[in-house]
Amino acid sequence: MLPNNLIRSTLKTTDEPSLQKEDSELTKDSKGFKGHDMLAPFTAGWQTTQLHPLVIEKSEGSYVYDVNGKKYLDSLAGLWCTALGGNEPRLVAAATAQLNQLPFYHSFFNFTTKPSLDLAKELIETFTARKMGKVFFTNSGSEANDTQVKLVWYYNNALGRPNKKKFIARTQSFHGSTFLSASLTGIPAVHQQFDLPAPFVLYTDCPHYWRYHLPGETEEEFSTRLANNLETLIMKEGPDTIAAFIAEPVIGAGGVIPPPATYFDKIQAVLKKYDILFVADEVITAFGRLGTMFGCDKYNIKPDLVSLAKALSSAYLPIGAVMISPEISEVIYSQSNKLGSFNHGFTHSGHPVSCAVAIEALKIYKFVNFLDSKHINPS
Repeated sequence: MLPNNLIRSTLKTTDEPSLQKEDSELTKDSKGFKGHDMLAPFTAGWQTTQLHPLVIEKSEGSYVYDVNGKKYLDSLAGLWCTALGGNEPRLVAAATAQLNQLPFYHSFFNFTTKPSLDLAKELIETFTARKMGKVFFTNSGSEANDTQVKLVWYYNNALGRPNKKKFIARTQSFHGSTFLSASLTGIPAVHQQFDLPAPFVLYTDCPHYWRYHLPGETEEEFSTRLANNLETLIMKEGPDTIAAFIAEPVIGAGGVIPPPATYFDKIQAVLKKYDILFVADEVITAFGRLGTMFGCDKYNIKPDLVSLAKALSSAYLPIGAVMISPEISEVIYSQSNKLGSFNHGFTHSGHPVSCAVAIEALKIYKFVNFLDSKHINPS
């Protein structure tokens, strides 16, 4: 996981660097914010008690402003998510219009809303790496990857394969911080003192060529070695126990690690050989992050399941999604018919306001030449 000081370094001040000032200078509120009441994510307790947080008050394009009016270039786009900048008027208008019409309704028990249906259709049409069948909505990337585990287990149970439940993830990968998604994450710090990872997760090599290649080993040879190591792990555990392999097209929080040449081609061949599903975690890489609409497009990945979040709404509202292949969704439908219901979901699954914003974001990505670099302007 990127350390806190590195995250802060991605906020580039436009004048003298001063992320934290003396109490008397720091905030408009003379009491300041040191020792505030929030349990802050991915933050040490001493930082909360001994330091003032950097409190962001306003965003404008690729810049954010703190409570003192100081301007910063938000180089990380929040947490790899505000792909359309901090004050895109079309997204604000989409949210406002939907709030005025229908601020909330659920999607349980065959109820739903038009924005939920429209967004599902748009995502299936937009994803072209392979045909997808259905979309399930979550509120975050962590929830999306949690859902992936449950879907895969549900699918294999329906097919009469109760032992085919293990997931293979990669060291240095990041897939979330909820129980299941944190278990998939291959960063030890995320596991410490949480009794993680869960035993259903196995780990294979991080594809960091620069750090882990052998002397004289080419990228292609490195990829072959990692694919062979994956196959060895599968054979050791038993192919009939391995349900899925999960990977980010480019490892994000684990160090921004692109795959070496031919890596995903060779990995996918191994997975296909042993009937193991491929879950593509596109939470960071989707919607133009790599210069293509999806990371799967860039690396010729043909996934069975895809996780989305972050830039799906340019982070204006929380939303995540799972894209499910027709082969898997048909089995899920058949099994839910036998059981009487598909008993998984969240209160805010397919929230109409989040979906309305995501639909507008997709329009911008697709129809405003967003992926053409000459049209990208940080101002």
